[in-house]
Amino acid sequence: MKASALTMGLALGAGLWLSSADSAPARSLQSVTDGGTITLCAHPNALPYASRRGELPGLQVEIAEALAARLGVSLNRNWVFNSYQFRRAGCDIVLDAIGDKGALSEVGLRSSRPYHRSGVTLAVRADSTVAALADLGKDHRVGVQVGSLASMRLAKDGIATSPFGFEDDMLDALGKGEIAAAAVTPGAVGWFNRQHPDTPLKQVAAFDGDPDLNWNVGVGMLGPDDRLRQSIDTAIEALLAEGTIAKVYARYGLALKPPE
Repeated sequence: MKASALTMGLALGAGLWLSSADSAPARSLQSVTDGGTITLCAHPNALPYASRRGELPGLQVEIAEALAARLGVSLNRNWVFNSYQFRRAGCDIVLDAIGDKGALSEVGLRSSRPYHRSGVTLAVRADSTVAALADLGKDHRVGVQVGSLASMRLAKDGIATSPFGFEDDMLDALGKGEIAAAAVTPGAVGWFNRQHPDTPLKQVAAFDGDPDLNWNVGVGMLGPDDRLRQSIDTAIEALLAEGTIAKVYARYGLALKPPE
């Protein structure tokens, strides 16, 4: 199964729990510490975010392990593929939760303080002369994820697009010269460059002014009490201050961007 930052990393942080949060029992800091564990939900095959096998466990898993250590408990990993499995998984936290308070409150979820700023970027080859959307001509085709907001925005501007199901397929096509650019998450570009150091891609900040294509991410918590949320906030602040989260991101070829 191919990993996609939009369909894996962000889905696990947002849409995956929309249909499941209301069925999960509330968790208190006391129950977490008494049990000695906190449980993370993650996809088993979604690097750079998470992986069940191989040398690298994924940045979500590494950050969750550091978070658990700060809380003085161990980390339990529950692997899920979709919301139906997640509903029954008994998880406490999900990493890379999009920090939309309105959407979170509607489904009974709470988010930690944000630790990273993500969004959509325009990836191009290293030899490309494209430095802005205005540089894309009629002969330039941009890879987009099917049905994504970025695809709608580009189509509205009259920019030719090619639909893809996964970000890694899109970036492979870009690397081969089959498309001129790709609207992807920065994490996808960083992971691609880590895997292809001899033919790295570069990023063009084509969507920085669009609030719908930029977002903060934090730790999504399933029904926490105030003490658990505060403890996770404190742990995230400490991990940011000591550089732990930045180091984890760098290990996967990603740059940690301060939230706004």
